[in-house]
Amino acid sequence: MTNRFRALLLLLPMLAWLSVGAPAQRGETLPAIDVLIQQNFAPLKGKRVGLITNHTGLTRDNKSIIDIFHESPEVNLTALYSPEHGIRGTADEKVASGLDEKTGLMVHSLYGKTQKPTPEMLTEVDVLVFDMQDIGTRFYTYIGTMSKAMEAAKENGKAFIVLDRPNPIGGHIVDGLVCEKELAGKNTAIHPIPTRHGMTVGELALMFNEHFGIGCDLTVIEMKNWKRNMYWDETGLLWVNPSPNMRTLNGAILYPGLGASETTSLSMGRGLDRPFEMYGAPFLDGDKVAAAMNAKALPGIRFVSYSFTPTAPYHKFKDEKCGGIFAIVTDREKLECVRTGLHMVQTIHEIHPVEYKASEGFGTLTGSATTWKRLTEDKLTPEAILAADKPNMDAFMAAREKYLLYK
Repeated sequence: MTNRFRALLLLLPMLAWLSVGAPAQRGETLPAIDVLIQQNFAPLKGKRVGLITNHTGLTRDNKSIIDIFHESPEVNLTALYSPEHGIRGTADEKVASGLDEKTGLMVHSLYGKTQKPTPEMLTEVDVLVFDMQDIGTRFYTYIGTMSKAMEAAKENGKAFIVLDRPNPIGGHIVDGLVCEKELAGKNTAIHPIPTRHGMTVGELALMFNEHFGIGCDLTVIEMKNWKRNMYWDETGLLWVNPSPNMRTLNGAILYPGLGASETTSLSMGRGLDRPFEMYGAPFLDGDKVAAAMNAKALPGIRFVSYSFTPTAPYHKFKDEKCGGIFAIVTDREKLECVRTGLHMVQTIHEIHPVEYKASEGFGTLTGSATTWKRLTEDKLTPEAILAADKPNMDAFMAAREKYLLYK
């Protein structure tokens, strides 16, 4: 073996690392549940605890907060509350209340007929603890569940504790339209904040409580060793799908912008390995759309033609072959996700003006009831639409600063 060949072998791992744009050195981020354990559960002593969580409520060592609370003599766990997708994170439809097989406790569903804890659900509770993994997008419903539970805590005289977790797509980029107040109040648009808010659930809770006037007895337990510019793959934590079709970090990064088009006549590849990285429909010409999008030279992303067949029950085009595109993130720091998503919608409408339509939900997810009209009828550029919202964004950024815990 020559010296040159030996040198090449030594370089191969480094070349492979560089080729995928590897993250910075992995951190030792400690979620707040681990911090609470270090505190020997002091804030919960002598209190009946209701836990709002799901399968993502995990310690750094991947132990379930449900099991930890249930088994600890320091915690009197009396009730469980589940968000969208259920307490185990496997449901992709509305979830019913019922008993948890492992603990024998009642699991009150907050994603069905009831989306806010009722007084009856809180009779055996002194404090509500919220611990689940958000993905940094306004229309991901877990923060809506948190806000409504905080309202219930205020109305029923209960304390509320948030165990903070990383924003997996970072806390340093804010993007999109600030949701119109007229659209706010739903789990997909709970408060007037931008699509990509750049905050942790703990920081959002502080903002919701004071800036948006909930006013409950709130405590936020902070993480350790997390910085605002960290993505999930820089935390040293195990990726666990926060919901059945949020399966990759790239899917989460694309979600605030491209994911809003799920309320149009497109499939996001639900049921497949990489949902929210692919977009298509039986009518879509992937070659034309990919070429038109690449011609725009949008930063941090490129597109390839990609056909797929969605498999998830209850979602559009199940088992139908879809022409489509696959979005490849080339530089996540330069990517302007919402701008890119608006360009994709406008481009597909230009190529398929008859077949391509949107539901009313498109306005809720993008943040403005007029977004579809401005893109497809008025032919405004995405840049113009975003620029028009700059006063709202500036006001949000000024208000947001007060609630940032990790500076």
